Amino acid sequence: MSIFVAKLGGSLAFSPQREAWLAALAASVRPLILVAGGGPFAEAVRAAQPRMGFDDVAAHRLALLAMEQFAVILASHSDRFVLASSREDIKAALEAARIPVWLPSAMTLSAAQIPASWDATSDSLAAWLAGLVGARRLLLIKSFDLERPATAAELAERQIIDPLFPRFAAQSGALVSVAGPASLPFAREILKSGGAPGMVVMREAADVPAPA
Repeated sequence: MSIFVAKLGGSLAFSPQREAWLAALAASVRPLILVAGGGPFAEAVRAAQPRMGFDDVAAHRLALLAMEQFAVILASHSDRFVLASSREDIKAALEAARIPVWLPSAMTLSAAQIPASWDATSDSLAAWLAGLVGARRLLLIKSFDLERPATAAELAERQIIDPLFPRFAAQSGALVSVAGPASLPFAREILKSGGAPGMVVMREAADVPAPA
């Protein structure tokens, strides 16, 4: 069965939607890897950088740790979630029918294609991971709904996703969907069937219609 990667945005850290999404994800019958955003922990890094004067290399390491802090919190939601910091951890969790919650530092700090820059945030890292594990779908869970389908480049221009996401998404080969509050009723169906009812599927080009 094809692997799904779901990235839960840090903007949901203090939202009641977070619990609803985690319940839906924990009930998945499909192999699923959960990626955490940076949330308030990443915002603390952004705020501290100009005041403390550390460079982007240090900021990148701290942002990865921010994702890991949020991951620890998400993993505490359900006994089905388990923290995973390596491909071996991910494989073992999936084989045990559990859901690995990714700790990205160990795998990404040595990846030359991931720059130490705010241009590659947790969305890009989720796309990179999707490509690495051969995931069929990448689900970006946001705190808002998109009004219409859009290309990755359009969403990056609107700062809904980071500037490097279009490149990482294209390299991943995964079908990318963006989910907001309106998608919550469809979450279990998505994870059970692999379809995308009620989801906005990111288009690869402006002249390609989005699936219904």
